[in-house]
Amino acid sequence: MRTLVSAFHHALNLLLVIATAVLIIPVSMQIFSRTIPIIPAYIWTEEMARFLFVWMIMIGAMVGIREGAHFDVDIWPVLGPRANAVLRIVSNMFVLVFAIVFVWWGIEFTRFGWNRISELAELPLWTIHVAWPVTGLTWLVFAGERLLDDARIVAKGAR
Repeated sequence: MRTLVSAFHHALNLLLVIATAVLIIPVSMQIFSRTIPIIPAYIWTEEMARFLFVWMIMIGAMVGIREGAHFDVDIWPVLGPRANAVLRIVSNMFVLVFAIVFVWWGIEFTRFGWNRISELAELPLWTIHVAWPVTGLTWLVFAGERLLDDARIVAKGAR
């Protein structure tokens, strides 16, 4: 199972790189069409950039949870392994609550946009709305994995 989660994490990293690279195209087209008069203004580029940007944020949030870098604030002094594990468990419990909220309301959000299309490019809106429940499900998996690791540290005292 850990191998599958790790492979999913690597796939998300790859998707993040691809989304960033692809985002450069519509944003560049927007910039060039505004500054160079002979290039026509493309309407679809603004919506494409917005869709990609939302997905980049959500994928980045997923990767951040897996790497323990999201929702991480260092306010405590350096503690022992068990105390740090307990603090991470508390933190991950909050992440799990947010994940459940993202899944629950994200499904409703996706249903809302299921039969709708965007105004300019006529892209199906569910393709952007589905990012919320997917992010929530991914947070459940990644935060759950970290929670189990920290519970082992608390129970056994070593990683």
